[in-house]
Amino acid sequence: MTKKYDIGLIGLAVMGQNLALNIEDKGFSVAAYNRSSDKTTSFISQRAEDKNIKGCFSLEELVKTLSSPRKIILMVKAGQPVDMVIESLLPYLDEGDIIIDGGNSHFEDTDRRFSELQEKAIHFLGTGISGGEYGALHGPSLMPGGEEKVYTQVEDIFTAIAAQTENGPCVAYLGPRSAGHYVKMVHNGIEYGVMALTAEIYDIMRKALGLKPAVMAELFQSWNQTQNSYLLEITAEILEKEDPETGEALIDVILDTAKQKGTGKWSAEEALNLGWPVPTITAAVNSRSISSFKDQREKINSRLGGFDRAEVDQSGFLVKLEKALYLGTIIAYSEGMSLLEAASSQYDYNLELAEVARIWEDGCIIRSNLLQPIRNAYLNEDFVHLISADEFQADFTKHVQALRDVVSTVKTLGLPIPALSSALDYFDMLRSKELPANLIQAQRDYFGAHTYQRRDKDGSFHTEWQDIHNI
Repeated sequence: MTKKYDIGLIGLAVMGQNLALNIEDKGFSVAAYNRSSDKTTSFISQRAEDKNIKGCFSLEELVKTLSSPRKIILMVKAGQPVDMVIESLLPYLDEGDIIIDGGNSHFEDTDRRFSELQEKAIHFLGTGISGGEYGALHGPSLMPGGEEKVYTQVEDIFTAIAAQTENGPCVAYLGPRSAGHYVKMVHNGIEYGVMALTAEIYDIMRKALGLKPAVMAELFQSWNQTQNSYLLEITAEILEKEDPETGEALIDVILDTAKQKGTGKWSAEEALNLGWPVPTITAAVNSRSISSFKDQREKINSRLGGFDRAEVDQSGFLVKLEKALYLGTIIAYSEGMSLLEAASSQYDYNLELAEVARIWEDGCIIRSNLLQPIRNAYLNEDFVHLISADEFQADFTKHVQALRDVVSTVKTLGLPIPALSSALDYFDMLRSKELPANLIQAQRDYFGAHTYQRRDKDGSFHTEWQDIHNI
C-alpha cells in the first residue's frame, strides 16, 4: 500500500522550505512540490534528507500522494501566480479538498478565490503567516480565515507549528472568507509604522546627536528591555554589524532607498476606503516612496540645501527619544487595531481583537511586550481606544510632553520625521473636543450646497452664502 502524506506544500523558496521542515518536525508527513524540479531535488537531498518529506515532480503526483481530504499549502508569490497554481491543481482535486494560501494575498483576491472554489466544492483558507524565514522554521504567527469547520481540519497542524506562549499557540481561527489575510495586511501596516518610527529615531541620533552606530545599538538594546520588540531587537543587531569589505558599520554603506511589496500600501488604501485614519502607517508608506526618489532628492538638495547639523543636549534628549518611540509605537498599534475594528464591522468578520493581539505576541515581526496590555485592553467591556485605555492612559499623560519636545526640536532643525509627527497629530486630534471641521462644513456648503449640521438642533441645513442674482 502506497504511503499517504498528511499535507502538501507548493513553493520551495526559503519560507516554503522552512515551513515544510517545521511541519515535519512536529510529527506530520509532508509532500513538497516546486515548479522548478531542480529546487525540489536540492531540497530533498539536502535540508530534507532523512526527513518525512517526499519530493514530488508534478502536481498530479503531489495530489495522489496526499491523504483525503487533501490539504495543500501554497507558498507562492501573491497575485496571478496563486491563481495559476490553483487552476493547475483543480483537475486533480476532489470535493472537500482544502487549499491554503499562505502568501501575502490581497484580501479581495482571497474573497474572490473563496467564492470561486466554493462553487467547485473545494475549500479555501486564506492564511496570513508572519515571522519571516526564522518564524516559518521555528514557529510563526498564523492568521487563518475561511470556514471554521474547514479550519478545524488543519487546526492540529497549525497549533503544533505556531509559536508558543504562556497564553497558547500563536494561531486562532479569525473569521470568514478573507479575515485572515485582512488581519495579516494590517499586521504589515503596523510593521511599516513601527519601522518608520524606529528609522526616524535612528536618523535623529546620527544627525542631531552625532552618535555612532555602536552607541545607538546599545541604546536600542537598553530600551528593548521594556518592550521586548522584535523590530528593536534586530535594529540593535543591524547597527552592530560590520561591513567585511570596508570595516565600517554596515548600516553606513547601505543605500538610503527602501522598497515595499505593497501590504503596507494596501493598509493605507483600505483605511481611506473605509474612512478610517491611520496617519502614522500612511506616513510610513509615503516615506518609503519618497526614499526611492534618490536622484531627485539629491538634485533638490543641491539647489535648496538640507539638514545642517546642530547641537542638541544628548543626556536629557535621549530619554525623550525613548519615550517618543514608545508612545509612537503604541499609536501605530492603535491605528492598526482600530482599522481592524472598522473592517470587522464593514465585512462581517466578527474579529475578536483581543485574540488578534494574543496571536501576535510571538512568532511575528511586530511581536512585543506591548501586545499583552493591548490584549487586556480589548478584554475590557468599557474599551474606547488604546490611547485612553487603562493600560496606556498613564503612559500618555506622563510621557506625551517628551514626544512633543522631540517633534518640536527636530522640526526646528529641519529633519523630516513624518511618522513621529503624524503620531503626535493623531493623538492630539483624537483627544480634541473641538476640531475645525465646522469651517470645512461651511466651505462645502458654500461652493457645493452640501449642507451642514448645527450644534443647537438636529437636521441638515443650507445657507445661501452668495447673492446669486448679482453674479
